[in-house]
Amino acid sequence: MPDDQYLQRIGRLIRDSRKHRGWTQSQLATALGTSQSAVNRIEQGGQNLSLDMLTRISDALDSEIVSLGHSGPMHLRVVGGRRLSGSIDVKTSKNAGVGLLCAALLNKGRTTLRRVARIEEVNRILEVLNSIGVRTRWLNEQNDLEIVPPARLDLAAMDVEAARRTRSIIMFLAPLMHDHDTFELPYAGGCDLGTRTVEPHMTALRPFGLEVKATGGYYHADVDRSVTPTRPVVLTERGDTVTENALMAAARRDGVTVIRNASPNYMVQDVCFYLTALGVRIDGIGTTTLTVHGVPEIDVDLDYAPSEDPIEAMSLIAAALVTGSEITVNRVPIEFLEIELALLEEMGLDHDRSPEYAAANGHTRLADLTIRPSRLHAPLDKVHPMPFPGLNIDNLPFFALIAATAQGQTLIHDWVYENRAVYLTELTKLGARVTLLDPHRVYVEGPTHWSGTEVICPPALRPAVVVLIAMLAAKGTSVLRNVYVINRGYEQLAERLNLLGAQIETFRDL
Repeated sequence: MPDDQYLQRIGRLIRDSRKHRGWTQSQLATALGTSQSAVNRIEQGGQNLSLDMLTRISDALDSEIVSLGHSGPMHLRVVGGRRLSGSIDVKTSKNAGVGLLCAALLNKGRTTLRRVARIEEVNRILEVLNSIGVRTRWLNEQNDLEIVPPARLDLAAMDVEAARRTRSIIMFLAPLMHDHDTFELPYAGGCDLGTRTVEPHMTALRPFGLEVKATGGYYHADVDRSVTPTRPVVLTERGDTVTENALMAAARRDGVTVIRNASPNYMVQDVCFYLTALGVRIDGIGTTTLTVHGVPEIDVDLDYAPSEDPIEAMSLIAAALVTGSEITVNRVPIEFLEIELALLEEMGLDHDRSPEYAAANGHTRLADLTIRPSRLHAPLDKVHPMPFPGLNIDNLPFFALIAATAQGQTLIHDWVYENRAVYLTELTKLGARVTLLDPHRVYVEGPTHWSGTEVICPPALRPAVVVLIAMLAAKGTSVLRNVYVINRGYEQLAERLNLLGAQIETFRDL
């Protein structure tokens, strides 16, 4: 391919990735430390690009525009209109996995985590852990992972690029504050879901003596060990990672800490069960008030198995409903999908569920669900998320997809994120009737006659998977370009759907 055509193709990919992130050329220029005119030349294919610049652009847009050792970003080609069949096991929770990797920094002993989700988000955390001296190794094909901390972490050697590509790095604040009086962390990255302030984390950790200043692309942390909570710690946001940070701060504090307005969500419960196994007593697990009896030093060799992922389970349920298929989804964490299933039953869901049984962590309730082809109709009320035990925020995009399959009109209200509802309008490219009312609300009218097309992958994880599932139902062949964001949150999703009868091919540009 001539150089000018290659540069034009790369330029178009950069432009599309920038627009999907919601950035202007000036915003990308600021992130790269260059000028808006230079970004314009790049997008027009009028400027030669070094490998270093391509890598910097990829990092800024959180998009695999360049991949070392490969010819280009990864894409998916989907032959749609096929019925799925068979059974599939739900993988363990991605969000619990990254929380547990951060919590393992509290333990001086060896932690072995069972069946860890082997995804890009986990890989980024492992790269950061390895760079600061933590030894990790995958033990077998079941994705059991061993974590052995050093006597002293080498924070100066932190892999900054890996840290910037995951929002989970914010959960290093609490574990590190126990053994380091001052330290730095790079700004957190991850999905593009609009502005998400880290102030709730600061509010949660300030009573433990942590002060953070954000300058120059880093969080600069100072710990005053004379400061300790004198009353219950009240979280200003009932967030999952905020609650996990507060838990980890309290876990090695010598005393009793009460945390109020805590998230009782699935990944928080897994971190609670892990800390309990380390010897930290926690009262109120599964409620919004947690009482933590801290242990100043933790040195335990521990084997722990996180529970299954309710969001992946919802993805698979949606795939069955949208393609009109009968599949059995095994090991569904039913207690974290009860509202979703009740709403789907109201919409006409036809399914069977097995008796409940315990997950490998000994606590979470699981069941097997058989989803059958269902004549769905729009719900009577709008669909909106709520903190657990309400409808999960991460499951809301799947209801936009299911609503497009159902008969009638559905209002989807995503009040949490400023930008995510915008990405749901990508379904219109496949034939859906999705009207954006404002940055938080979309109006969906079904049923949809899906038709194949080519789409650049949205930069937010759940909307990206929603587009992929719609492609399974679409007649003809579709292409989903630049799917790094899906690989951040799902392990071998395309390959596993193929085992159910889907026809998804992975490819890269030549």
